Amino acid sequence: MRLDALRMALGTLTALPVPPPRTVDRRVAGGAMVLGPVAAAPLAALAGLVVLGGTAAGLPALATAGLAVGAVALGSRGLHLDGLADTADGLSASYDRERALEIMRRGDAGPAGVAALVLVLLVQCAALAGAVVAGHGVAAAVLGVVAGRSVLPLCCARGIPPARPEGLGAAVAGAVPLPLALGVPAAVAALAALTPGLPWWRGPLAVLAGCAVAGLLLARCARRLGGGTGDVLGACVEVATAAAWLVIAG
Repeated sequence: MRLDALRMALGTLTALPVPPPRTVDRRVAGGAMVLGPVAAAPLAALAGLVVLGGTAAGLPALATAGLAVGAVALGSRGLHLDGLADTADGLSASYDRERALEIMRRGDAGPAGVAALVLVLLVQCAALAGAVVAGHGVAAAVLGVVAGRSVLPLCCARGIPPARPEGLGAAVAGAVPLPLALGVPAAVAALAALTPGLPWWRGPLAVLAGCAVAGLLLARCARRLGGGTGDVLGACVEVATAAAWLVIAG
């Protein structure tokens, strides 16, 4: 079951060519969300290497940050960014729940989706660039990517219903026991205190900020849509990553 969960996590959250899980049920799906920060390790390493290379090559901080953010987007097949755009379109398009879900299901980005993408990507790039200028860009890149994925178990905790009966959201919504949903981000926060080049408190604060922003977005989606979807999870990851980088850069 753990191997299947890891395969699902890597196959869903990254572009790595891993074998598919032998079976997918709610235990496997919940386990995949719990392993989200672990599955993010290749993306975090990629972001760190890009920042390291850009800094060594003397590139401007903003260009280095943009390349790192772009590398993470490509390494995750743009899945979370797509979810961010779809969620913004759904929340802004109609107060009717079914209409909003239908707009999200379409997948074509509308004005609100494009605006959300531009805003979040600008914040991510600017915040990471600030960390590069401050001399801890590599640590910030790695921590931000992992912190963003640490909200996944929290967003799939028991009691959170799916907004619709099909799709990724239906498989993972409410699939993570509350102790694990709280324990995973807490463990990431504890490890973040050891981030080199940062004050001990800044890493945990970055993880906490990501969880808070993702929680607010999830609560809004639960009220408007009736629960979570795969798109909502992607949006939560992106806003959490942006919040984490803002705290680190500050």
